[in-house]
Amino acid sequence: MPNRITSVHWLKATVKFLWGKKDVGIALLALICIILYLLLCLGAQQPTEGAERVLWGAMLIGGAPLLIELLIGVVRGQFGSDLLAGMSIATAAALNEPLAGTLVVLMLSGGAALESFAVKKASSALEALAKRMPSVAHRKVDNSLVNIAIDKIAIGDLLVVLPHECCPVDGVVVQGHGSMDEAYLTGEPFQISKSVGSAVLSGALNGNSALTVQAVRLAQDSRYARIMQVMQQSQQQRPQLRRLGDQLGMAYTPLAIAVAAAAWIYSGEALRFLAVLVIATPCPLLIAIPVAIIGSISLSAKRGIIIRDPVVLERIGTCKTMIFDKTGTLTYGKPSLVEQIVAPSLSSNEVLSLVASLEQYSKHPLATAVIQRARANGAVLIGAESVQERPGQGMSGKVGDRLVRVTSTKQLLAQQPDLLPLLPPASTGLECVVVIDHEYAATYRFRDEPREESASFIGHLSPKHGFEKLLLVSGDRHSEVAYLASQVGITQVYAGKSPEEKLQIVREHTAHGGTVYVGDGINAAPAMLAA
Repeated sequence: MPNRITSVHWLKATVKFLWGKKDVGIALLALICIILYLLLCLGAQQPTEGAERVLWGAMLIGGAPLLIELLIGVVRGQFGSDLLAGMSIATAAALNEPLAGTLVVLMLSGGAALESFAVKKASSALEALAKRMPSVAHRKVDNSLVNIAIDKIAIGDLLVVLPHECCPVDGVVVQGHGSMDEAYLTGEPFQISKSVGSAVLSGALNGNSALTVQAVRLAQDSRYARIMQVMQQSQQQRPQLRRLGDQLGMAYTPLAIAVAAAAWIYSGEALRFLAVLVIATPCPLLIAIPVAIIGSISLSAKRGIIIRDPVVLERIGTCKTMIFDKTGTLTYGKPSLVEQIVAPSLSSNEVLSLVASLEQYSKHPLATAVIQRARANGAVLIGAESVQERPGQGMSGKVGDRLVRVTSTKQLLAQQPDLLPLLPPASTGLECVVVIDHEYAATYRFRDEPREESASFIGHLSPKHGFEKLLLVSGDRHSEVAYLASQVGITQVYAGKSPEEKLQIVREHTAHGGTVYVGDGINAAPAMLAA
């Protein structure tokens, strides 16, 4: 008995799922009815009345919603390659040819089902963004934490952002010290140090330390929510792109109808009209295009590329402008040690070995960059003692018999201003200072380096694919953006741009021709929707 109940529930759930996916349900119905018709006709010289009723049921149940959609499209001036299929179904019903009509229903609904699957496989950008944000926040009340819904946060509330959580609202740090990853929001590739008084953005990913934040905006007014709103507006304002098959169908359909009408008039048999319509129904376009789209999406996904809208696969060949985001797209999205300025009395390998030996006790991204460079150089790391990492003060410890300290230029000069003449000129990028035995030892500079293949990829776009404009747009500092552009071969750059400004840049270029936007990160999402 339980097995029977389980089977019934499974059957009901399956039917509900299939009919919830209209095109899938119609295609399966048509296929099953055609198979049943062929089985009923086995051994019979003529199709039986019962067999034809099966086809009539499939053609009417499956064809009616398809025809209604086509009629609505024709009224709106939106029709293409599927119009011939709709006319074939209607003509088959009028001439009592249910087999021909059901076959066309199968082709039309099957192609639509495959295309729906492709769109589903591409996923929804807005849903993915919404899932990133936490659904609750931790409000600090006296000495305890109370979980509240995001929309219940009031300005002035004290909220605790736990390690590795997304910040729920824009605010200011009032207690604690740590770092946050804002790359998806601002384009800044490095984790940003946060201490008392630091501003934090909703959607930023917290590091390893809990922070107490005072809300300065409501959730719906915060940075992350504004990006979501811009995305929704961009999606609504995005012009409707016609599929390649529809464009071909608009020119091909009138010609096919004219030929079918001529065959009817010449022969005097209405069946000839149906025959020409069925033959002219563009089965390759109805089936092959969705299959090709699914294959392209699957192949792209294996290479880490998510295609939001399958239509771009048909339109990308006509685009002449390509706009690139910086962090994580043309770069690795993580810092690399690119320059070591060492005091004359020391060797770079000796200093690097000492610093890496100390930094192996830290989880800071710059520490990871130093350790990677040291290991690449074959340095031997040894243990450190008395390791201390104070918030905002850097890191210090004893490596062997040497006292090693790694800190910022600002902190060093605040404590040892006499070392200023020994320091190199300040750079606009990210850097740290190394002090060994209380003496200046080195300055390390870091950058988010371009991917190994970025320059060659940029270089082949114009000669091989006809792109006339290549732009780099980023929320990062101008010096960093200009450096990357010079490394990969892009001459036109926009630096320090917010998601709203990126969106405006894309719209300006899209107004003059097809534009491709390549990026990753939430801060690039509105611009990607508009391209």
